[in-house]
Amino acid sequence: MKNQKGFTLIEIMVVVIILGLLAGLVLPRILGQEDKARVGAAKVQIRSLESALDAFKLDNGFYPATDQGLEALIKKPEAGRIPNKWREGGYLKPARIPKDPWTKDYVYFSPGSEGREYEILSYGADNEPGGEGNNADIQSWKME
Repeated sequence: MKNQKGFTLIEIMVVVIILGLLAGLVLPRILGQEDKARVGAAKVQIRSLESALDAFKLDNGFYPATDQGLEALIKKPEAGRIPNKWREGGYLKPARIPKDPWTKDYVYFSPGSEGREYEILSYGADNEPGGEGNNADIQSWKME
């Protein structure tokens, strides 16, 4: 018989166990980064919405009311205070209101509380007001 070369079942099992241990250590760190990325994406989207709202105000002299919502950035409001100089084509490209990274709608108030002209927020992973960690609200007035 010729000398056959290859791995024994025990050697393969040891490698599989080692890979499993490494995956157990590395995957939680990678998955934790996904949550941070979602929070970062929400902040970027909120900043983009703020820029569009500021352009709306520059053109019209006011922010859309709560009942007009963020939709006023892509479609001229037909109720409430009607903007006289609404920009043809809207204020967002592409002409759609993004969902937050958890696929929920952003919440918009105008006027906002505590004297703020408006507020934009995402309720985070749990889609409930308040919360901590990944469930914490992301608020336009509290972003660094």
